[in-house]
Amino acid sequence: MTFFSNKRLIVLMVSIIILVALIGYSMSDRDRVTWPEQFMKDTVGWVQTLVSKPAHFAAGFFENLNELRGIYEENQVLKARLEEYAQVSVERNMLKAENDTLKATLEIEETLSDFRMRTATVIHRNPDRWSEYIGINRGSEHGVQRNMAVITSGGLIGKVHQVGQFSSKVQLLTDNDRTNRVSAMVQADEPVYGFIEGFDQETGLLLLKKLDIDADIEIEQTVTTSGLGGVYPRGLIIGEIVEIEPDEYGLTKNAFIQPAADFYGLDYVMVIERTSTTLEADLSEGDGL
Repeated sequence: MTFFSNKRLIVLMVSIIILVALIGYSMSDRDRVTWPEQFMKDTVGWVQTLVSKPAHFAAGFFENLNELRGIYEENQVLKARLEEYAQVSVERNMLKAENDTLKATLEIEETLSDFRMRTATVIHRNPDRWSEYIGINRGSEHGVQRNMAVITSGGLIGKVHQVGQFSSKVQLLTDNDRTNRVSAMVQADEPVYGFIEGFDQETGLLLLKKLDIDADIEIEQTVTTSGLGGVYPRGLIIGEIVEIEPDEYGLTKNAFIQPAADFYGLDYVMVIERTSTTLEADLSEGDGL
């Protein structure tokens, strides 16, 4: 028994010595490695490669996932800001348009003193009678009466045709009703008087008739109300002359007028109450001048 015990001890000691020698040998600086070392290194390297690929893939996947989540959140924030910007832009444009209208209204109110002005909003416009009438949110309770002139910041658009308690119907200058006339004058060195009678749907021009055949009128001259008809105050802008021609009999002139007001974009209007008196009121009664 003692022999076998000593034999095991000797084998253990020899193994330790060999192991230490191998470790020392492997740690020494050498240009070449033994084939067992090479085999072990290759085997370990292959296993490391095999394990590292899925590990790197998993790490890259979660990293990309986090990046995508960050990009998505950033995109949502940017979209929300873009929507806010669009809304603010719309509100800004609306406020700017309303501000421009009110500024223009104040300028008219400051420069014309022979009438009172009431602001109104267009609340109705029939597509079938688009160029004839509009409805506004002012009526008799607000002091509105029949035949009062109606303007925008651009110029004259028509007169009150029917009055209700809280709303009214406005007849536009573009209505080709034969009784829809306006006493007008051309702003020349010497005023030239005529009547706005008719509207050309194709050209969008008003027709100024009964101008003196010898009158000195030119293209681009301004046409305003004359104040002689008993309805419209003097000096309300109607438009600008763009064409002149003799009438069919050669006795008077006709002029085509580019309206100063935009008849297709009516949102806010002003109702005019004439305060000045006129000697021609009786002569023009019923003519809507």
